[in-house]
Amino acid sequence: MTRYFRPALSMPNIYLYRDPVDFRKSFRGLAAIVEQELGHNPFEGGLYAFTNRRRNKIKCLYWEDNGFVLYYKSLAEEKFRWPRPDEEIMVLTGEQINWLLDGYDIGLMKGHKKLHYEALF
Repeated sequence: MTRYFRPALSMPNIYLYRDPVDFRKSFRGLAAIVEQELGHNPFEGGLYAFTNRRRNKIKCLYWEDNGFVLYYKSLAEEKFRWPRPDEEIMVLTGEQINWLLDGYDIGLMKGHKKLHYEALF
């Protein structure tokens, strides 16, 4: 199934806000978080993802040329697997934000550690 309303895989500057947000906030309230708490300019084209306390909803905020786009998804039964709030924000790729929207735990999606050896024996 093709998903037309998803963030593009090639989209740069995707940020995951880790703390839960009051979902009564509109684009103005979310843009205020981006500006005041994160110190980012919400008009520079970054996509910001937020979740509610129950982790069953997600909102993505994005400035597109002349207005804000607000992507909203509410799960019927399950919860989003949101990374723990070790830091205020987490940078994602377009592929990772789509994995999150599909229900994968992006916190566990880490590759093997890189090894460096000086000699074989």
